[in-house]
Amino acid sequence: MTRSGRTSYSLRQITERFGGDVDGDPSVQVRQVATLEAATPDTIAFLANERYLPQLKTTRAGAVIVGESARAATRLPRIVCANPYAYFARVSGLFNPARRPRPGTHSTAVIDESAVVAGDAEIGPRAVIGRNARIGTGCVIGAGCYVGDGVTVGGGSRLRPNVTVYHDCVIGERVILHSGVVIGADGFGIAMEEGRWLKVPQIGRAVIGNDVEIGANTTVDRGALDDTVIEEGVKLDNQIQIAHNVRIGAHTAIAACVGIAGSTRIGRHCIIGGAAGIAGHLAIADRVEISAFTLITKSINRPGIYTGVYAFEPHAGWRRNAVHLRHLADLADRVRALEKKPKSKRSKS
Repeated sequence: MTRSGRTSYSLRQITERFGGDVDGDPSVQVRQVATLEAATPDTIAFLANERYLPQLKTTRAGAVIVGESARAATRLPRIVCANPYAYFARVSGLFNPARRPRPGTHSTAVIDESAVVAGDAEIGPRAVIGRNARIGTGCVIGAGCYVGDGVTVGGGSRLRPNVTVYHDCVIGERVILHSGVVIGADGFGIAMEEGRWLKVPQIGRAVIGNDVEIGANTTVDRGALDDTVIEEGVKLDNQIQIAHNVRIGAHTAIAACVGIAGSTRIGRHCIIGGAAGIAGHLAIADRVEISAFTLITKSINRPGIYTGVYAFEPHAGWRRNAVHLRHLADLADRVRALEKKPKSKRSKS
């Protein structure tokens, strides 16, 4: 143990756990991870992008994690591995493990007598557990959470304070739901009749797979008829809207402020950039990457990177180009008309 009470590890011990090669003194001890810029001699930093090589040359870190291409870029003790950022994530998890549940139920929590709560689960202050709900082993239900009637929460899952899970929804194992997450609210189902909107009952569920993490204030609506499904290993950032009957494939990652309209299917291993918008009833293939701020209005059936961002510019220039864009269809018609003329006539004109 170090002076701070944190366990320290040698580079040899770290590579015995996670693999990789040590260049330099394998007995060097570190107790925490850090950035190259803020590192101190008792921490380990990492280099995953070569544009930070100047910081590697000046860092005060006791050791660094680098890829093969940067093996010779420093004299510091270093762990050389195939994926420095993923390796850093594992080392950070070693130094910063999740807090273990404190088994028991707070005196202010309300648990229906029909609910089944594992004996080693932690139920925080003012949490509410509904009828026939099931809370698995090792779960943490934070302060002010609401777990509705018939909800299942799988083992090892953690609901941070003030999470709401509506009735009959399913939360898999080792799921993390951050504060403000709402699972299973009604989807936006309305029908027009004689100038008034009628509510369409939303009778599906929201089903969250194993090892999913959902960021603060993200909402996942329940299905209108079938279920909304978030498959295993999906990572959702803060403030995302997932509409009813959406299905998101396994191990997809979605950045903040994305909106996905109803009944769209997102493939596996996709990456969706911040503030992108995806229209409803579309299908997105596996391994598609959508750039930030891109609007998707039709299905994508091939993997690849898709971008629809109109670059910003000074306002006066933007106004001039906007005028041209308004006449783009007319210009296209004129080009097509010219292309239909014989070459001799085109040359004379």
